[in-house]
Amino acid sequence: MLSNSDESNVLNTFNLCNCGDFNPGLSRSLSHSCYTHYGCPSEMNGQRAPPPPPPSSSVSRIPRGAARPRQGLSPRINHSFAPVFHERTHDEDAAILSDHLWKLARKTGHLNLANKGMARVPERLYDINDADEDSKKINLEQLSLNEEDAWWNQQPINNLDLSSNALTHLSPKIENLSTLTVLQLHDNALVALPPELGKLEKLVRLNLSHNKLNELPAELFSLPELRHLNISHNEFTELNPDISNLHMLEFLDAGNNNLKGLPGGIGFLVRLTALLLPNNHIVELPPDIVNMRSLQKLDLMKNDLTGLPEDMGLLRKLQCLYVQHNDIKELPSFEGNESLNELHASNNFIERVPKDLCSNLPHLQIFDLRDNKIKQLPDEVCLLRNLNRLDVSNNAISVLPVTLSTLAHLISLQVDGNPIKTIRRDIIQCGTARILKTLQERAQAKDRLAVDAMSCATGQTTVDDMPAGSVDNYQQRQQHVAPVQHSYPGQQQFMPQPEHICFYYPQYVMPQRFQEQQRFNHYMPQPQQLPYDDSFGPAPPPHMSHQLPQQQQQQEHHVNFTPCAVHPRWVYKLRHTRTLAVNVENLTDVPDHVFELAAAEQVHVVDFARNQLKALPNGLQHMSKLVTELVLSHNAISHVHPFISQFTRIAHLNLSNNLLTDLPLEFRVLNTLRELNIANNRFTFIPKALYELQGLEILIASENRIKALNVAGLEGMSRLNTLDLRNNDIESIPPILGNLTNITHLELIGNPFRQPRHQILIKGTDAIMSYLRDRIPI
Repeated sequence: MLSNSDESNVLNTFNLCNCGDFNPGLSRSLSHSCYTHYGCPSEMNGQRAPPPPPPSSSVSRIPRGAARPRQGLSPRINHSFAPVFHERTHDEDAAILSDHLWKLARKTGHLNLANKGMARVPERLYDINDADEDSKKINLEQLSLNEEDAWWNQQPINNLDLSSNALTHLSPKIENLSTLTVLQLHDNALVALPPELGKLEKLVRLNLSHNKLNELPAELFSLPELRHLNISHNEFTELNPDISNLHMLEFLDAGNNNLKGLPGGIGFLVRLTALLLPNNHIVELPPDIVNMRSLQKLDLMKNDLTGLPEDMGLLRKLQCLYVQHNDIKELPSFEGNESLNELHASNNFIERVPKDLCSNLPHLQIFDLRDNKIKQLPDEVCLLRNLNRLDVSNNAISVLPVTLSTLAHLISLQVDGNPIKTIRRDIIQCGTARILKTLQERAQAKDRLAVDAMSCATGQTTVDDMPAGSVDNYQQRQQHVAPVQHSYPGQQQFMPQPEHICFYYPQYVMPQRFQEQQRFNHYMPQPQQLPYDDSFGPAPPPHMSHQLPQQQQQQEHHVNFTPCAVHPRWVYKLRHTRTLAVNVENLTDVPDHVFELAAAEQVHVVDFARNQLKALPNGLQHMSKLVTELVLSHNAISHVHPFISQFTRIAHLNLSNNLLTDLPLEFRVLNTLRELNIANNRFTFIPKALYELQGLEILIASENRIKALNVAGLEGMSRLNTLDLRNNDIESIPPILGNLTNITHLELIGNPFRQPRHQILIKGTDAIMSYLRDRIPI
C-alpha cells in the first residue's frame, strides 16, 4: 500500500510526464504505459523520487537523462498478423484479376498476370472469352453511351502471360482459351501439363522454361501452328519422338536439361531455324540432323560430344555453330557450309585445323579455337578472307603463319598462352596490329630472298634490268609496291613471283591457238614440277620449250609477247574458292586481264577491300553476269560508275569506309540486291535510288551525315528488315516510322534527336516501334 504522500508523488510525476491519458484507477498497480514502456523517470536509479521542485521557467520539466515520452498512440496499423510470406488462398488469387484488368484484356486481347505471386490461376480467367450476362441485358440506349464496353466490340484473348508466379498445375479448363496464340508459363513451379493444352490449335508461341517438367503431354505435339517452343531449364532426360510432328516449328530451345541424346526423326523439323541444346549430356548427334535444311543457328555447347557429322555441309544455311566445352578431337571440313559466319569450338581437344575447312568457309567472320591442343595453323588460313576475329589462345602453337597478314578484315587476333618462339613476347602484348605488321615484314623479306635465289639460278632479269618500254604501265605503277607475302597455299604449283617482278622475253615462241588468248597473260606454270597444260594460258618462254610435248613444239611459231605476272596467291584463290580477293595491296587500279581471268574461272565473289581505289575498276564489267558479292570497303571511292546496273546477279554489296556522297539512279535496277553496306561515307540523305529496291533486306548506313528520314520512301521497301542508322545527324524521328512492321531490327543510337530517349533506344526495336506508334496523331 502507498501512503498518501507516495501516491501524491506518483501523481505529480505523471503530471510532469504529460502523458495525457493517465487513469487514476491504475495508480496503485503502476501499470500505466509510461511505466511499462519507458520506465518511471523518477525511479531510474532505483530510489524513491524526492518531492518535485516548485515550478520555475529556468528549470526543465523533464528530468535529466529521461527519454521524451511519446505524444499519444501511434496511428500505424499493426501488420503482425499478416505475414508477407504465406500460402495464397483462393480468394487472394481470384482478387488479382481485377475488373480493370478484365476490361483491359477484353479490349486489347492481351492479359498480363506475370509476377503476381499466384499459386493458382483465377477460375474467372477461363471464361474471359464469354460475353457477360450484364452486358447482354444492357439496352441499346445505354450501349450508345458507352459502346466500347459492348460485348461485340471486345477482343478474344490471344496473348496470356502467367510467368514468374508459383503455379504448380494448370486447370483442364485451359481449353476454353482456344483463341490463344501466345502463352507464357516460364518461371513457375509446374510439374505437369494438362492434355487439354493440345486443343489450343491457334497457339504459335509456348514458353515453358524454368519449371520442373520432365515430360510433355502427347497431345501437345499435335499443335498445327506452333512455331516457337522453349522448354529450357527443366528436368527432361529425353525428348518425345513425336516432337517431329510439329512440322511448323521454327525455334526449339531445350537447353539446361539432362538430355543424353536426340530422338530419331528430329530431322523432319525441316522449318527449324534455331536449335538450342546447351548444357546437356548429349554424346552423339543423330544422322538425320543434317536434314534440317533451314537451320541457321545450332547451339551444342557444354555437352559430351566427341565429334560432328562429316556431312555437316548439308546444312547449307547454317550461320552460327556453338560447340565449345565438349570433347571434340577433330573438326569436319564443312564442305557446303558457305554461309557459316561464326564457329565457336573452344575448350575441346582439337589437335589441328583441316586445310579444307579454310577453303570451304569463305564467309567465316568469327573463329574461336582457344583452349585446345592445336600445334600448328595451316597456311590456308589466308583463304578465310572475311575473318574478323581469330582466337587461338591457350594452345600449343609455336609458329604463326605469315599468311595471317593477308587477312584484310582481321581486327582481333588472340594468341596468348601459346609457346610462340618466332615472335617476341613484347610484340604479342602490343596486340593484333603489331603482330600482323611483324608477319607482313617477314613475308616481304622471304619474298625478296626467293626472288634473288631464282634470279641467280635462272639468269632471269628483274624490272630494273629490262629495256625501256618492255613493261606495261600497270607493272610500272606496281614495281615500287612491296608485296604482302608469298607463303600461300599451293606455292609449289606456281612460280613464286611477287607483283613487282615481270619477266621479259623479246622473241619467243607460242602455240598458234594461244594468239587469241593473249589477254590471259597472267602467270607462268613451274615447268620443273608441272607439265604444260593449255588450260593454264600462254606457253612457257623459249628456254623452257624443251619441257613441252613434241606435238606442241611442232606447232610453235614466233610472236612478240611480254607476259606480266599476276600474284600466284590470287590464282590459287580463284580456282579453289571462286573468289578474287586482293586486299592490303595499295592498289590504285586493276588491269582488265585480271577480271578476264576471273571471269574465265567463273568467279562470283570479288573483294578489293583495303586498297587505294578511287573508282570501280572498269574491268569489273567483264564479270557483270557472274558476281554475286562485291566488296570494295576501305578504299577512296568517291563515285560509283553507272555500269553498276549491269550486275544482274549481285546480292551483297559493301561500299563502306569510302568517300561517297550519293549513288547513281542506275542502282534502282539491282533487283537481286539483298544487302547493302554504305557505312562510314559522306551521305547526307539516303540515296533516292535505294527506295526502288524491292528485294533489299539489309541497309547499313551508319556513321554518315544523314539529317532526315524519308519514311514514304522506306514504305516502298517492303522486304527491308534491318535498318542501321547509328551515328548520323538525324534531328527527329517521324512517328509513322513505327508503322513499318517489316523492320525487325532498327538502330538509331548516336543521333542528336531528343525523342525517343536513350533509355528506349537501348531496349531494342520493339520498344522503339511501340513508342513511335503511340505518338502517331489520331
